[in-house]
Amino acid sequence: MSTLTDPALLRLLQLASVSLPVGGFAYSQGLEYAIDSAWVSDGDAVADWLLLQLDHGLARTELAVIPRLHRACEQADTGTTAYWNDWLLACRETRELHLTDIAMGEALCRLLPSVGLQPPELAGPSAFATAFSAAAWQWQIPARSCALALAWSWLENQVAAATKLVPLGQTRAQQLLGEVQQHIPAAIEAAFGLDDDELGGSLPGLAMASALHETQYSRLFRS
Repeated sequence: MSTLTDPALLRLLQLASVSLPVGGFAYSQGLEYAIDSAWVSDGDAVADWLLLQLDHGLARTELAVIPRLHRACEQADTGTTAYWNDWLLACRETRELHLTDIAMGEALCRLLPSVGLQPPELAGPSAFATAFSAAAWQWQIPARSCALALAWSWLENQVAAATKLVPLGQTRAQQLLGEVQQHIPAAIEAAFGLDDDELGGSLPGLAMASALHETQYSRLFRS
């Protein structure tokens, strides 16, 4: 288990906070289309949707890359950082998912200097996980704790979207957070055990929902 100092724990909470101004609340990542099309219709279905993403999406992409990004930061290896950043962006299966990742990553990169941190050194746009990991490393937050914070941030934003779209009541939303978060430690454990050639995932339903969301007649979320 990771041991955090009090200052590092407070910084971790800051990184994971929904108030971090990166615009995560603006993106449903295909969930809005899935709900509008009745693929997802209640809290139980939302839980299934999110658990599939956690186990077959996040755990095989962002969460698995975080320890690699942390090692690259420790070694000041900008080439490896750029490689995994490009790899993450290449994993986005639709234009909207790609733009979401870049928009959130670049927003965090713009924020970092104002809190005394250096953004990752990249020739092109930053994926959100790349900037997130760079901030965590500079604040002496271990890779596993960084992964927990990233997963929590994703989960909180997705449940907030579902709360508006299904809609869910606040009590059911809290129950849903409690249900899904229990699976995060196991997902991180699996992610951290993957070799490079085991990384990568594909969720065709999510990709379809994201692509179709772009032309949805009426929508609350950008993606």
